[in-house]
Amino acid sequence: MKHKKKDRPCLNNHIPLKPKPLARGMTVDEVVESSLFSFNAGTFRKACELFAKHIVKKDVRIGVSLAGALVPAGIGRSCLIPLIKAGFIDWIVSTGANLYHDLHYVLGYDFREGRSVVDDEGLRENGIIRIYDIFLDYDALLDTDNFVRETLRRNRSSLPNPCSSADIHALLGKEIVKIKPELKDESLLAVAYEAGIPVHTSSPADSSIGMNVAALMLEGKPIPMDTHQDINEVTSYVYDVKKKGGKSAVLLLGGGSPKNFVLQTEPHIQEVLGLPEAGHDFFIQFTDARPDTGGLSGATPSEAVSWGKIDPSALSKTIVSYGDCSLMLPFFVSYVLNRSEARSMSGLYDKRNRLVQQLKNDYRKTGSFKKS
Repeated sequence: MKHKKKDRPCLNNHIPLKPKPLARGMTVDEVVESSLFSFNAGTFRKACELFAKHIVKKDVRIGVSLAGALVPAGIGRSCLIPLIKAGFIDWIVSTGANLYHDLHYVLGYDFREGRSVVDDEGLRENGIIRIYDIFLDYDALLDTDNFVRETLRRNRSSLPNPCSSADIHALLGKEIVKIKPELKDESLLAVAYEAGIPVHTSSPADSSIGMNVAALMLEGKPIPMDTHQDINEVTSYVYDVKKKGGKSAVLLLGGGSPKNFVLQTEPHIQEVLGLPEAGHDFFIQFTDARPDTGGLSGATPSEAVSWGKIDPSALSKTIVSYGDCSLMLPFFVSYVLNRSEARSMSGLYDKRNRLVQQLKNDYRKTGSFKKS
């Protein structure tokens, strides 16, 4: 049976694939635009172009999730700090481990290039920690633990009650700026603190920072942290910009709990709080997970639409680029920095109380809100 002509795809509506020969002296952005067209290369180019051409607009609020061991791999200093300084990150959700390892740098410890196939028993005997092919002095853990506990001991009375994990991380960043000003640009936490970027963790107990908070409880010096405060704070960032007519973008580096914590802001607005919203407007994820094994369950863009996480009308502005974050992100950031003008920083950290109050006030007006 012949299809009607109007039902047939028209080649004229599609971009021709015309790769250019690579040449000496080409920049990263030139290589991306001239050579990456199909398969994972094509999705990576589209992610670069989507971020540089549409997401970095002034009316878009950008949330970033950070999983894996990307900070020990150098991604914090090489990629995330430049994005923050360019104004391209407004809020962050990370595993606690990445933030803990960020502290080693300013305490005088380096990560060293190691090997993934090695005698781990021998490493243990010599006081060496291994993160795949990254080596670290065991003393770095002990000194970092002491730094975290001592900083929290001295400053616990200044924390809000309850506080969110963003307050803890800002306190650590502030301490770095105070005691190591010459190294503050080496630390993701310090740079985020000075830029007013709130840094949250979705599972604060699942890291060495959390273990040190637990130790303070045994000392009778508990930290008044409540992760549910984090839920309302990150949700308020999204709700605020959407209420003002702006857009929300998410850049997901890897998966795990940080990814879901970023995405669940929309179901919290719509499903739980009963506030009118349609979902995030832009979605970029770099991942090596697969949906058919459950690794991307609930979080591919089309599946996320069913949860209300992504605006159905925004599916054309969602991209999953499959591959290794530690390999793709440096090229992505280089492209974005070359192709985009810097933005002013939103300073959400100091606006949190007002934004959460706005969220609370609007929730009070819905049928879901129950007075005590």
